[in-house]
Amino acid sequence: MKDQLFLMQPGFTNAGMGPFYCGDSVSVEGLLGFFPELREKVDVEYVPFTRPRQPITELLGEDNQSIPVLVLGEGEGGDFGAKKANGHAFISDERQIRNYLSGKFGLPEAG
Repeated sequence: MKDQLFLMQPGFTNAGMGPFYCGDSVSVEGLLGFFPELREKVDVEYVPFTRPRQPITELLGEDNQSIPVLVLGEGEGGDFGAKKANGHAFISDERQIRNYLSGKFGLPEAG
């Protein structure tokens, strides 16, 4: 199974204000823009702002709906702050997601 990356759909509203975009999702999206080959190696899904965020809760449960989140297809990801839920290892910090993807796929690291 490939790693699954969940990012926030841009243009959402919150408490009647907006539209907004998720700054953490934009950071990870930037890595995908610099290295488009990542889109072939990682499944990327854009999730609406509203909760429950169904595709994430199905994998990680209601307590782990933060975005961005990378659900690891294999391995533990411990060096990158990975956590576990429902038998899945996942990373929910945008910088650690970028560092993990850079390390796994031999990309330059963030400076």
